[in-house]
Amino acid sequence: MQNYKLGEYIRQRRLDLGLTQEQVCAGICESVTLSRFENGKQTPSRNRINAILQRLGLPDDRYYALVTPEELEIEALKKEIVSCNALKCVEEGFDKISRLEKIAKPDDQITQQFILRSKVLLGGLDKRYSNDERIQMLLQAIRMTIPDFQLDKIEDFLFTLDEMKLVNQIGNAYSLSGDNEKAADIFYRLLQYIRRHLPETVTSNRMLPLVLYNFARSLDLSQKYEEGAKVARYGKEACIKYGHYQVLHSCLEIEAECDFFLGKKEDSVERYREAFYICKVMGYEDDLQIIRTEAEKYLNILF
Repeated sequence: MQNYKLGEYIRQRRLDLGLTQEQVCAGICESVTLSRFENGKQTPSRNRINAILQRLGLPDDRYYALVTPEELEIEALKKEIVSCNALKCVEEGFDKISRLEKIAKPDDQITQQFILRSKVLLGGLDKRYSNDERIQMLLQAIRMTIPDFQLDKIEDFLFTLDEMKLVNQIGNAYSLSGDNEKAADIFYRLLQYIRRHLPETVTSNRMLPLVLYNFARSLDLSQKYEEGAKVARYGKEACIKYGHYQVLHSCLEIEAECDFFLGKKEDSVERYREAFYICKVMGYEDDLQIIRTEAEKYLNILF
């Protein structure tokens, strides 16, 4: 495989997309920093390089870069915090966030954004923040790197993976507050962005099934069952196509519920059955109970 200087690669990709340096690096670094990087005169920190690559729709795991001990410590803590969220270890997660806050530089907007986003995720597990507080914290976080961000103009911006996750979280926060119409609009706009800017890239593959599931869920809760079933099927297909199965059972469950309300009882039975056995194999006990409850309530089926 031929090797390229990363700065030249980024410059060519940026020009191919018709983007200015200011558009690509807004909220990440100064345009002069990106200019020097493209010309091989300066190397930004690794997290800034990753953010630039993600905004350009490029994979961020195919280059080599020297990192400082401080950067290694920050990355290790980030991974531990993500793990705490996945394992629902709230207090341990907040302890690690406190450690990260002590070593992160105030002007490291990317890490500061991660800290605030992680607080909302972990805080959602023990309900320490109200729905309105969560929405405001998430908007504050995304505006650290996109100061002009507006929910009705999602398609107009360039996003890193963390920024896309933030938009997804904002949609979920509106759904939890009961505003599923607003949530559906957010997921729809984010989906349009992913399809337009990141076709077939590593970044979009990670996000597409999740956004499709959340979009389908908000449509289901808005009683838009035909649209919900259609989007849930797209979500199922994306999970299988890209090998990301975390929300496969959830897409099937949403499709099953929508099919039931559309009068497609045979299809609903089959989707509930598929979702149930995926959950059983994966050990998703909470979701198993949801499926059992819905299948018995709607179809008088006992799993």
